[in-house]
Amino acid sequence: MGRALRLSLLTAAVLLAGTGPAGAEDVEIPAEAGTNFRTATVLDQGQQGGAMASTGDYLYWMFPVAAGQTATAEATVTLPDPAARSGPSTWRVDVYDGLRRRQACTGGEQLATAAEDAGSVTLSCTIRTVRSWAEPWSDDPLPGAYYLRVTVAELPERDLGQPIDVEVRTAVEDAGGSADRGGELATPLLPVGTAGVLATGDGTEDEADEDRAEPYLAALPEPEGGWSGGWWTPRWLWTAGGGVLGALACAGGYLLARPRRGGAG
Repeated sequence: MGRALRLSLLTAAVLLAGTGPAGAEDVEIPAEAGTNFRTATVLDQGQQGGAMASTGDYLYWMFPVAAGQTATAEATVTLPDPAARSGPSTWRVDVYDGLRRRQACTGGEQLATAAEDAGSVTLSCTIRTVRSWAEPWSDDPLPGAYYLRVTVAELPERDLGQPIDVEVRTAVEDAGGSADRGGELATPLLPVGTAGVLATGDGTEDEADEDRAEPYLAALPEPEGGWSGGWWTPRWLWTAGGGVLGALACAGGYLLARPRRGGAG
């Protein structure tokens, strides 16, 4: 079955699924992936994506992560027919931040080898909790865009170019007050779109020279609580509780240490 026909069938299935009773609440599943950072397909938090590609392609997706959140990227690669393969293959998933720095995986199976007769392989990568700010020399993950990349790391050369199906999913969890840090990033790390063509007030496009062109930010959905994680934090409870306990301790100490008056003579 040709790749174009398979993509058409997948798109039709998605459209048909959206016509059911719950179709209005369903989120459309992107059926493609970018081939580099600049063309990465945008996903929301918790959203699923998919793509039909060829073995050896670099596939990119992009999703938002806010301060105080821990992100996990998951990918399942459906492999070609075992009869068409000539050996095992090793696959990997990588996560990059908005500065395109590869982030270390603290959990999950980032690299996995599929046997020659395996039907699929599953990968996942959980990165460190995103911080609200960091020192310039630090490589701490910061709020903004994060890139998910899936590719084959090792396989027989004759197996390059065979068709594969890839399904990805992004998930985030709030780390809680223990991840709160002082300070806040001025702006989230978001990708910059292509500069050079500016929209004028009447809706037409004006060709501008490179010096006058103003870059625009790519459309990436903002997390529900904002990029900095919102104003509420459990540290407010800790601070209030600590103040109450401190006041009680002072009152108790005063009662124990104050001089006692003698009885009437």
